[in-house]
Amino acid sequence: MLKEFRDFAMKGNLVDIAVGFVMGASFNKLVSSFTGGIVSPLIGLIFKSDFKDLKYVIQEGTKNADGVLEGEVAVHWGEFLTNVIDFIIIAFVMFMIVKGVNALKKKEEAAPAPPAGPTQEDLLAEIRDLLKK
Repeated sequence: MLKEFRDFAMKGNLVDIAVGFVMGASFNKLVSSFTGGIVSPLIGLIFKSDFKDLKYVIQEGTKNADGVLEGEVAVHWGEFLTNVIDFIIIAFVMFMIVKGVNALKKKEEAAPAPPAGPTQEDLLAEIRDLLKK
């Protein structure tokens, strides 16, 4: 049973998926950093505030003795929009990667087949012609 599990775990597809998962998680952090550190501040210039902090307050809250806001009900649309931008960037990059891989596959398939030698019928016809002489 242990050997069977090892064979399953070491199959090429499973290892490829694991590598892709780890790379995807790292890429997500990279895109989040790009969006949070570069894109959000630039868009925040338009709204004169930090983009992630933009929200629509439905019910005002009160500050307690520690200065912490309690009881506020708000829609955090700035954070949501930041996540949408993250998704669009990741989806575009994945689209470009898949498009590149598909282009490479088409090039491999389009490679011309090596020239075929004489067919069996040609060889038999040649033998027939030699036997007639």
